Amino acid sequence: MDLQVIDSHCHLDFPKFNKDREETIQRALNAGVEQVLNSGVDPKTNLSTLKLAQKYDHIHATLGCSPHLSPKANNEQIKNMLDFIEDHVTEIAGIGETGLDYHYFTSEAERNRQIEVFKQFIELADRYNKPLVIHGREAEDIALGLSGHLDKVVFHCYSGSLETMRNIVDAGHIISVPTLVCFSEHHQEIAKGVPLEHMLLETDSPYLSPRKGRNEPAFVLDSLPWISKLKGIEQKDIASTTRKNTIKVFGL
Repeated sequence: MDLQVIDSHCHLDFPKFNKDREETIQRALNAGVEQVLNSGVDPKTNLSTLKLAQKYDHIHATLGCSPHLSPKANNEQIKNMLDFIEDHVTEIAGIGETGLDYHYFTSEAERNRQIEVFKQFIELADRYNKPLVIHGREAEDIALGLSGHLDKVVFHCYSGSLETMRNIVDAGHIISVPTLVCFSEHHQEIAKGVPLEHMLLETDSPYLSPRKGRNEPAFVLDSLPWISKLKGIEQKDIASTTRKNTIKVFGL
């Protein structure tokens, strides 16, 4: 079965790919991954993501600021990141990943700082009409409340409640299903519940591998038989619709 898919979120610029980046990219193309979105999370990876997208026509950049960084970053560092993204805004497909992570950050001060920084990236996405790629962990409902007014919002690697998922879909936004769907019962429930018209596929490589070891974009196809079985929809239709969804939301 010759299926064409898009990996809507990965980190091919990360050190885990330093030894075989070109081979990894080629493997993905050979497997049927026709386009890839690579996401920056901090100043260093925003730059390396941009360089990767400049080198490969089928790799597109989204630039952001991980919520893991925002509690530690000062205002000048955040401004520099926003300025860098703004300087390259015509070259990128989206803003993010950015958002809220209440799993690792439990103090009120840390969470308030994440919200403060997140709002600045929401404003940037709004100003340039770019899709916003959200990292929301144990704070998906709050992230939706802050960003729901935007036209294009993607909840990357969605792991939240089914209720919040329905609210995201009702707001017209997108749920990205990671390769976790191959082994996580919760992600299987999410995949079963989210309408196909609101779904993207992703690996979040090098994380969340459905196989042993490191994840890579070629493995995004591992999700198809699982989602097909869960939804009772043919693999080719899942591949085709999620591909169209990705092209539409990111303007590829």
